[in-house]
Amino acid sequence: MPTPPSAALVPGRWFDGQSSKARPVMVSLRPMPQGPSLVLHPLSQPGAESVVFAWKDVGWPEAWNERKPPPRVVVDLHDHGSVEIDAVADWRAALAAAGERPGIAQRMQTRWPVLLGVTAAAAIGLTLFYRYGTPWAATQLTRFVPLGWETSVAENVLKQMDDGTLKPSKLPPARQAQLKARFDTLVQQAPPGLQRYPGYRPPLSLEFRSGMGANAFALPGGKIVMTDGIVKAAADKGLPDDALVGVLAHEIGHVVQRHTTRMVVQQGVLNMGLGLALGDVSGIVSTGASLMTGLAYSRSHEREADCYAIALMRHTALPTAPMGQLLLAIARDEDEDSSEKKKKAEGPDAAGTPGPQSAASAPDAARKRKPGKEVESHPVWSLLSSHPDTVERATELERGHAPHCAKS
Repeated sequence: MPTPPSAALVPGRWFDGQSSKARPVMVSLRPMPQGPSLVLHPLSQPGAESVVFAWKDVGWPEAWNERKPPPRVVVDLHDHGSVEIDAVADWRAALAAAGERPGIAQRMQTRWPVLLGVTAAAAIGLTLFYRYGTPWAATQLTRFVPLGWETSVAENVLKQMDDGTLKPSKLPPARQAQLKARFDTLVQQAPPGLQRYPGYRPPLSLEFRSGMGANAFALPGGKIVMTDGIVKAAADKGLPDDALVGVLAHEIGHVVQRHTTRMVVQQGVLNMGLGLALGDVSGIVSTGASLMTGLAYSRSHEREADCYAIALMRHTALPTAPMGQLLLAIARDEDEDSSEKKKKAEGPDAAGTPGPQSAASAPDAARKRKPGKEVESHPVWSLLSSHPDTVERATELERGHAPHCAKS
């Protein structure tokens, strides 16, 4: 009766770790549910019992190239040494007959299509995780971040800024009180249905500072800061206070949607995901990913805050057009400042020869700039920092509707 293929004997040399001399053996493989077991039949000791090694106790060698197999296979037996086999083809045939199936790692090593397929699947998976999984997970996890943590962070950040960039406001107390009254009315009229997190009730407050140009920003936990520069910009352009109220509605949107907290959580989720997926190289990759994430998510958050402002202003029967006009006016002014600084850097000849993007034509250039293209460089602390597609956003605010906002 012929010997079953799975029980075929393959000659080998066993280095048992106790002697430097190899022991001749015959190797066979037995099919088992969890994977083949390896059996050594010693030849140097007639009548000696066979030694059996379970699947998990063997360091099975991997094949790196099916077309060019190695001249010798070395099977690691861990504490019991190793076995060398020269009959590689017989060994591979015995493995296949015993039910051994190469894992995904081995198939990647021996088949380029499998490697490319797995790489493509991993790239798609990471992209989907970055684009959809991370924001979703961060949005859910942010629900569990206590308000006390946010207010503590906001106080520390504002204190540091007061010690550095920010200065006390020079607006007359009466003017501050007037704007605070508009702000308080806006907060009181905000419908709870606009919030992403039901039950989240941060103590919204408005403060004034100077020393940062035309700007307004929100800190986690409810504190909103408006600079003298943006109040002056609205007055210089002859815009009503509705423009400033629209800016405040936008900043309220940042607070109630918990954008700053979500950014912090998103970075943590992204770095953890990359660490699990990429291991040791995740430190380098996550640095670049953090930069891309900050840009992508800040753009998304600006859009979301715009939608909140549009909905809140519509609910309170206030126009959004003045806010859009203010946003565009600041963009033009900064474009002009950028052009002037560039001319000065290039020298008096360049400054005396206006070109297509000269200061005189900058407002028209900003007006004619295609939607979707961001205004040129501007100060880091400007109102436009991280705000995407300034002209497009201003246009949407002027008409009080944006295609990406949910219809109410």
